[in-house]
Amino acid sequence: MTTTVDTAEIAKFEAMAAEWWDPNGKFKPLHMLNPCRLDYITRQIAAEFDRDLDAPKPFDGLRILDIGCGGGLLSEPMARLGADVVGADAAERNIPVAQVHADQSGLQIDYRHTTAEALAAAGEQFDAVLNMEVVEHVADPLAYLTACADLLKPGGLMTCSTINRNPKSFVVAILGAEYVMRWLPKGTHEWSKFITPDELFDLLSKAGLEPVDRKGFVFNPVAWSWSLSDRDLTVNYVTTSLKPA
Repeated sequence: MTTTVDTAEIAKFEAMAAEWWDPNGKFKPLHMLNPCRLDYITRQIAAEFDRDLDAPKPFDGLRILDIGCGGGLLSEPMARLGADVVGADAAERNIPVAQVHADQSGLQIDYRHTTAEALAAAGEQFDAVLNMEVVEHVADPLAYLTACADLLKPGGLMTCSTINRNPKSFVVAILGAEYVMRWLPKGTHEWSKFITPDELFDLLSKAGLEPVDRKGFVFNPVAWSWSLSDRDLTVNYVTTSLKPA
């Protein structure tokens, strides 16, 4: 089976697997960003599937894939909202970390060491795919996004986030995050693999999806917090696309 897995990229995250749930560890940036990511994801899913986020289990009956799930930082909130969650990751060491934390939290999550391509080949189908901070780490973005599109049911929704490619993103996401703040190990990201919003929209369209929204994730160093922006997509950003019914 063909795969878009980049073994060098997987090795980076394998080395950090045990630190997924340490809010002050190597994944501190994701812990800081997670509330903002969740706000965007839950609102998009609720709007598309006409769900009330104030209900006890608003995502009950929805099957959601968290591709590149890592330690489960997104899988667990989706499960708490009532979704049937599959968390998949190509980095084998992430899976037991995620599973143990879910068990400790009393959550039923189907964690698997697998790839988008393997899931698509097996005929798996989902109402929503969470594809967050993965596409900049794969060997073939179009093939990867096509596999993710194949995993969606007609009318399904995918959120996909990544990092823009421009001088600012090099300064902020690589020099700042890896060398100055040391939030991430040096070499976590390759600037050449970053994708502009227009490029991502084009890739999503070629994969058979309809891009319908994009927002920026903006970090405020004074408030030390993240927020969504309609205008500032210069570094981190997120998109929503739909599979035609």
